[in-house]
Amino acid sequence: MNRRRLHVTGVVFAAAFMVGGCVSQGTYDKLEADKNQEITSLQKQRGGLQEQVQGLQAQQADLRKQVDALEQQKAQLLAVSQQNQSQYDSLVKNLTEEVKKGELQVRQYKDMLTVDVAEQLFFDSGRADLKDTGKAVLKKVGEALKGYEDKVIRVVGHTDNVPIKTKVFPSNWELSVARATTVVRYLQEVGIPPERMVASGRAEYQPVAENDTAEGRKKNRRIEITLIDKNLVQEAGPGKK
Repeated sequence: MNRRRLHVTGVVFAAAFMVGGCVSQGTYDKLEADKNQEITSLQKQRGGLQEQVQGLQAQQADLRKQVDALEQQKAQLLAVSQQNQSQYDSLVKNLTEEVKKGELQVRQYKDMLTVDVAEQLFFDSGRADLKDTGKAVLKKVGEALKGYEDKVIRVVGHTDNVPIKTKVFPSNWELSVARATTVVRYLQEVGIPPERMVASGRAEYQPVAENDTAEGRKKNRRIEITLIDKNLVQEAGPGKK
């Protein structure tokens, strides 16, 4: 009886072992498949992250190039600004006596320098012949401008709004242009190359003061001599787009 019971128990254990063995293998296979799938997914994620890192590195390189370019532009602008300030200081120094006397005014705007001369110093009313007092001042202005070979010298004549009508000058347009041309011709005589100069007239259409007072009209009757960078003139020239 005991022997039979032991036999039955052994059969049960063997069956249980066999069943247990099959379940463990299936579970293992499933776990292995799950892990392989997880590994594949992680590898894909890693590949995606690597692509993102490479993209960010490329963006960083581009940003660095942009920053370097901006730094270079900043340095160039600073150098130009310092050069303009040096040129302004030099021009004022060369014309200190005239500035103190109130015969002319030197102004700086961005990369341009302008010398404003009162009309009565250069010309009699309604005329475009340069007076001796104007020649003396203009000669010194010309000497001061000779050194700025990288600049174009623009001479502009301005008048007040009082109409003029003579045989020589039908309007303030002709008068303002004639005065600017007279100044340019004299600057050429004192040694400034003509190809560096431009003459034009604005008549009464660019006032710096009100024309309803004698003082205002006096300020508006002036000659502007402006130094402009050659590159700016070329960029704005005919055929440029």
